[in-house]
This record gives sequence, structure tokens and C-alpha cells, in this order.
Amino acid sequence: MKTAALAQSLVCRRIRVRGQVQGVGFRPFVYRLAQELQLAGWVRNDAEGVDIEAQGAAQAVDALIARLETEAPPLASVTSVESSEAPLTDAHGFEIKVSLHGTANTSVTPDTATCPDCLAELFDPANRRWRHAFINCTHCGPRYTLTLRLPYDRPHTSMAAFEMCPACRAEYDAPADRRFHAQPNACPQCGPRLALRDAAGGPLTVADPIAETLARLQRGEIVAIKGLGGYHLACDASNAAAVARLRERKNREEKPFAVMMANAASVERFTEVDAGERLLLESRERPVVLLKKRAGCDAALPGVAPGLGELGVLLPCTPIQFLFFHEAAGRPAGTAWLAVPQRLTLVMTSANPGGEPIVRGDDEALARLRGIADAYLLHDREIVTRVDDSVMRVDCRSGFSPTRNSSTADCRPEGRPTFIRRARGFTPKAIKLARPGPAVLATGGFLKNTICLTRGDEAFLSQHIGDLDNAPTCRALEETAQRLMELLEIEPEIVAHDLHPDFHSTRFAADFARERGLKSVAVQHHHAHIAAVAAEHGVTGPLLGLALDGVGMGTDKGSWGGELLQVDNERFARLGHLRELALPGGDKAAREPWRMAAAALFALGRGGEIRARFPQQRAAGAVAMMLGGNAHTPPTSSCGRWFDAAAGLAGVREVAAFEGQAAMLYESQSAQYGEVDALDGGFVLGEDGTLDLLPLLARLADERNAGLSAALFHATLAEALAAWVQRAAQESGLRRVALGGGCFLNRILGEGVRRRLQARGFEVLEARRAPPNDGGLGLGQAWVAMQAE
Repeated sequence: MKTAALAQSLVCRRIRVRGQVQGVGFRPFVYRLAQELQLAGWVRNDAEGVDIEAQGAAQAVDALIARLETEAPPLASVTSVESSEAPLTDAHGFEIKVSLHGTANTSVTPDTATCPDCLAELFDPANRRWRHAFINCTHCGPRYTLTLRLPYDRPHTSMAAFEMCPACRAEYDAPADRRFHAQPNACPQCGPRLALRDAAGGPLTVADPIAETLARLQRGEIVAIKGLGGYHLACDASNAAAVARLRERKNREEKPFAVMMANAASVERFTEVDAGERLLLESRERPVVLLKKRAGCDAALPGVAPGLGELGVLLPCTPIQFLFFHEAAGRPAGTAWLAVPQRLTLVMTSANPGGEPIVRGDDEALARLRGIADAYLLHDREIVTRVDDSVMRVDCRSGFSPTRNSSTADCRPEGRPTFIRRARGFTPKAIKLARPGPAVLATGGFLKNTICLTRGDEAFLSQHIGDLDNAPTCRALEETAQRLMELLEIEPEIVAHDLHPDFHSTRFAADFARERGLKSVAVQHHHAHIAAVAAEHGVTGPLLGLALDGVGMGTDKGSWGGELLQVDNERFARLGHLRELALPGGDKAAREPWRMAAAALFALGRGGEIRARFPQQRAAGAVAMMLGGNAHTPPTSSCGRWFDAAAGLAGVREVAAFEGQAAMLYESQSAQYGEVDALDGGFVLGEDGTLDLLPLLARLADERNAGLSAALFHATLAEALAAWVQRAAQESGLRRVALGGGCFLNRILGEGVRRRLQARGFEVLEARRAPPNDGGLGLGQAWVAMQAE
């Protein structure tokens, strides 16, 4: 009787865990729980995620299932836990089984920053990993950038080339150890090694590559440093001559550089940092964070981010980066120094000469960076996937509150981070969709290209690829698509692309679909912007959308960019657009804001002033004639060009050194001046749905104070957009509006529009898990194509 009762109290259950559960210490976590709960059975990785069989007291098995979600490891993201009854076995004890292969239905973990436990070992002179440049454990380190295929096991990574020494193997096999089944586990005896080379690629014999690299940086040299997803070019950010040389060699005249500092205490010398921004800086994803400069920042870091109100800052992510600051601090024992301001500040910019993809391989670095780098710090662990740094900002400076196991993008709305570029730390984390659909490959746009793959109700947005204006970036698009398809084992059923026929992304999509006999779907650019926001918020019904950017081909083949849309999944209607301005000289006007200012003057009936207003521009006369004769002046509704026109009239910038520079400088001018009321009568809502901002430009055309001009423009534009949406809502009955397009990366505009719409009772949706700019187009294209099936 006693034996029968005991048997009846035992249960055996098969448990399936899905999500980001490989490469995060999930199997060791399950093992330890099972030991604590006195369960028998096993756990293993497979293509679906994590597979568990647990046998024991019913209460203990129930506790295991509950704790799989509530106590998951820091890097895990559990999307579902399913269990079913299984027959009792004669199993005794609990084991970790060898992984099974199959068609993947799980995801790869992004790379993460070195964890506190590893840092404690890294800076402990008595530890065997003291100053080991590749220290990691199940809670931190490389994942995506070294994974060849799933399931995530060492033979499937670039660490397969490094056989563990007995000490590392003992850690790897010990269930109670932090490195139990940590696939990149290694030490100075058995792991990757650093090497330093000179400008010509010749090996340098040095006692300590970290110390020698730092010495070269402090002497003013430019060093190419191999990181997680590619190379950085580094120099001393306080050395004006070094920064100037880097700009000259990289052909990066004025575009801002990001800087790396040791900790938030160091950052506060140069920028303001609120609680939310500090959390983002110190998060495991370690993005570049745009922060408001303090007075004196530009003098202390000359030439790093000229003329802008924000500085891009990141904290160390890899052991190599931490070691530079440790060396500069005098190699202190322990980690207390990490909380103290440090003097070293490094420019840390992607090694992507000529706007090409970030350099990944060693031979590639020596070839492509010749003439730029004075030295190369290499290592012998292969980078499988090239991934740039992510770039983010916190919209509202009121902070945010991530949960213990959330990423920085999983926070409450106030002060949520916004992506400018989504890459390292986040790719290829899945974005959950409202419903499943066919597998789609979406190839994105022309600028800031990313691709997107869907599987069921998940969307996998690739890392930032770049602008498709050069052959290497075009090849990188194709390489990234193939890599993600292989890694996630997704066979697309539909291909989606931009409406523009001449983009490489469109041609690649057409060829891909034709070769495989697949359906292809062309998605209008601004429809995709709004669809991307709807997709990440799980919206499946109709909504209004403001899509504001530089340019996108419309259904009429025109140049759109200031659009008020009604979107309902795969369908959309253009309710209105910004009044069109002429583009004198076509695309050249997008690079020369004075041309847009000239177009505004002409539209105001003041074309005769163009020559006098822009005496430094030799083409001023020709532009005036173009406008007068309506020759080579195609119309555009682009909001970005309205920004250029206003900035050009204010004298902020006549010729841009990089895309969006005039608008960024104009935003900085507005921030410095402060908030003002919108201009009375500064816009007109046309009966045909157009929004006319010419009354505003008429006022700004004679404003000599650039700061006041910028503040008036931002306030009036925000008020005009809100009024425009309000009128559309009255006609459509819709009270939900999505904000998409690169113009919403303008903090002042975005916050101004959001505040005004919310005051009018609208539900406002904004891009959070993908960038609002063209980096999120692939997500919108994929969602539209899924519904169009």
C-alpha cells in the first residue's frame, strides 16, 4: 500500500521552453532547480529551444514549471512554457543531455557586456583570469557574433578552434559553476590571444599588447581595435590633432564621433546624465547613448561632435575595452575604481571607411584600413557576423524602470529608449507580432538598410547594414540575409521590398523571388514606416499615421516625405501631405540646404532675393533661373526638406557635410534657445488635405536670431501636425495615431507632437523596438506582406 501511494504521488512531465533560452545558462539553471527540488530527469537544447523531462512529487514539478519563468537567468527571455504528462520512468538523478538538431524554432542571444562577476575576476591579481582579454561566463560575453548555427553549442561557434584546458573543462562540466556549459569559456592558457601589428601589418613584439596600445593612443596614434562584431578606430578624444587626423583619414569631415569613457561618473564631466540615461549606459546591451552636452564639452573634446547639442557616449562592453581603462588607471586591484571618474576618453568609431560595412576580418582590416590606422590590435577568435554598435537616446528625461530580466527596450513609456540604430546587444532578438503568418523576407530601403525575416509570430530585424550606395554594403545586405536565413533556418515564402525599382534592396528581392518562384510584394515607403510601428505594438486594426522623413517614392512615383495616412494592415490611404516645395537641382537639394531655402523664397514670391541671400553659392543665379523656369525642380512633400529650408533661411548651414546635418544643428539651436509658443497663423490646413507651412517660413525668412527661428519652427510644426491629425480624426473617427519616419528622431519635434496629441485625447504609438527611421522599414514591409497573403 505504501509503495502504491508513493507511485501515485509521483508525476512525470515533458516541458518545452521557448524564447531566448540558448547560450544564457538556461540548462544549468534548470539542472540546479531540479537538484534543489529533488527531481529526476534531464534537460537539453534542441532546435525548438529547451526540452525538459522532470519526474518527482507533483508539487515539486509544478514549482519547477513556475520558476522557469520567474527566476530565469539574466540573459534569458522566455516567451512560452508548455508542459504535458509523460509516462513515469525509472530515472534517478538529473542530467544535462547532448543537444538535438533539427529545424530551428528558437533564437540566438545577442552579445552582452562583461558581467560584474567576470569583472571582479578580471581585476583580481590572484585570479587565474586576471587581465584575461576574453573572460566570459554564462551571463555575459559574445553570442550572436560567434555563432555559426543552432543549437548553441561550442562546436557551432568560432570557439570550436580552442580546446579547453583541464581547468576550464572542469568549470564547464561542474553544474554549480558559473561557467557550466558556457560555450566561449577559456583562459589565458587555452583561449584566444591578442597581437599588435604596425601600420603596414607587420607583427610587433611587445610584452603587453594592451599597455602598448594604450601608450600609442596616448601619443596621438589611431589604432584599429578588433571587437565583438567588427573593428573600431580609436584615438584620444582630448587630442585635437589626433581627432582631426582621424577625420581626414576616414574622410568624415564633420559627422559626430562616439566616445568611450570608463563609467557614468566619468561621463558626467561632459554631459548631463539622468537616471534613465544612466540605466541605458550601464545596461548589458551597452549602446551608444546620445546625451546633452554640458558647457565646456566641446572645448574638452575638440572636434568630436562639432556644433551639436548632444554627445554620443558608450561605456566599455568587452574585456579588452575595460582593460584599456584599467591600464590607464594604473592597474588597481578590485573593482572600486570603476565607480570613480577616470581621465581617459577615447573616440571609438566603427571602422567602416567610405561608409562601407564595418570591417570584420583581420586580412580585411589590414587591407581596408591601410592609411587610416597607425597600428592594429588583433586577436585570433573569428568574428562570424559583423555587427555595429547600437545607438539610442532616452526621449523624455524622466527615466525608465526595467524589470530584472527585461532588456532596455522593455520599459514603461515615460523615458523609454528610442533606437537610432539597432545592432549589437539587440540583434537578432525577436519582435513579437500580433499574429502568425507566412515566412517573409523583407529587404528594407536604400538608406540605413536592415533586412527582416519572420517566423510564425516573430520578426527578426537584422543589425544595421548601412546605405546601399556602394558595392560592399550591397554585398553585405545579401550576406546578412543569407546568414540570418541559415542561422534561424527560415525558408521565406514571400519577399517584400520598397516601391522604388532602382534600390539594390528591391533588385535583390526581385531576383531572390524569381529564382525561387516566390511571391514578391512592393510596399510603399511611408506605409512601411507606419506599419512598422503598428507591428511592434501588436495593432491589427485601422489607425492614423504621421510619416515624416527625407524621401520615399510615392504611389504616384513622386517624392513623398510629409504624409498623413490611414493604415489598416496591408491597405493604406493618403489623407494628406505637406505642401510641396521645389527641389532645385533634384537630389542635390537634399545635400545643400540653401537650395531649399531658395525654393522657399521663390514660393513666397521673393525669388529675386536668392542671389543676395546666398552670395557664397556660385549656383545661386542658376537656381533662381531653374525655379523661375520650373526646370529641374521636381516637387517634394518631404518634411526633411522643410527643415532644410528653414535651417537654410536661418543661416545655420548652407551645405551639409552629412545627411541630416542642417536639421540636427537646427534642433540644437532650438534646444539652446528654449521653448516658445507656436506662431499664430503659422500654417494653413487646406481643404484638399494639405498642410501648408509657408506662413511660418514667411515669418522666419527675416528672422536674424537662429535660435528663435529654430524654436518657432519646431513649436509651430508640432502644433500644425497635431491640428492636422485632429481634423483627420474628426473625419475618420480614429483616435489612435502612429508616428514614423526619421524626422521623429528629432527629440523636440517628437515630444512636442506627442504631448499635443495626448492632450487632445489620442493614443500615440511610437517606434520603440525598431528605429523610426529607415532602419525599421523591413519590419513594416514584412508585416504588410504577411497580411497581404
